[in-house]
Amino acid sequence: MTDRAPAPVTVLFDIDGTLVDSNYLHVDAFDRAFAATGHPVDAWRIHRSIGMDSAALLDALLGPVVEGLSDDKAEELGEAVKDGHSRNYLAMADRLRPFAGAVDLLRALAKRGHAVVLATSSPEDELEVLLKVLDVDDALAATTSSADVETAKPEPDIMHAALGKVGAHPDDAIMVGDSVWDVRASERAGVPCIGLLSGGSGRDELLEAGAVAVYDDVADLLENLDSSPLASTA
Repeated sequence: MTDRAPAPVTVLFDIDGTLVDSNYLHVDAFDRAFAATGHPVDAWRIHRSIGMDSAALLDALLGPVVEGLSDDKAEELGEAVKDGHSRNYLAMADRLRPFAGAVDLLRALAKRGHAVVLATSSPEDELEVLLKVLDVDDALAATTSSADVETAKPEPDIMHAALGKVGAHPDDAIMVGDSVWDVRASERAGVPCIGLLSGGSGRDELLEAGAVAVYDDVADLLENLDSSPLASTA
C-alpha cells in the first residue's frame, strides 16, 4: 500500500457568521420573506435554522403549513420564500462587513502554508457579494458554492466538495464554522471543527455538537492561533 504524500493542512471556512457578519441579515431577509407569503415565522426560529440546507430550513419552518397543501402549492410557497429572501438579502448587501481579524487570519494561515478553502453552499450571486466584502482572493486555494452540491449542511457534501477542490484528505483538514450545522457536517465528513460564537450559537451547544474548540470569533482565534487546534495540526 502506498502512503499518502504529506500535504499542507487544509483549513475549511464557512463564510456567513464566521468570516462575514451576515447571519442576522439572513434572519431579517427570511423574516420579511415569510411574512410576505402570509406565513410569518418567529425570528428566533429562523436564527436557529441559519446555516442549514435551504430545503431543510424551509421544511423545518414551514412544516405545519405545507402539510395541508398540495405538492405544487408547497413548492410554490417554498420558492416564494427563497426568492423573497434572496431579494431582501441582496438589497442589504451594503451592510455586510468582514469580522475583525477575518482577512488577517486567512492571510496568516496561507502564509504558514495552509490551503485555505471557503466551504460554503451560498448561491453564486450571494457568494460574489461575500467575496467582494472579504477581498482576500490572494489567500484562497479554492471556494465552493451551491453549484458544487445538491444538499448542504448538515449533510457532509460541501465538505467533500471543498476537499476535492484541493485534492485533500479529511485526515489533513480542519473546519472553522459558527453553527451546529457546520460542526455536524464536518463530523460526518471526518473533519474536526472549530466553533465560533460570532454566528449566535452558544459555546455549550457547539461543544455538544462535537466542536474540538470554541472561540469568540475569528479575531480571538487569530490571537490564540499558536495554541489552537490549527497550530497543532500544522
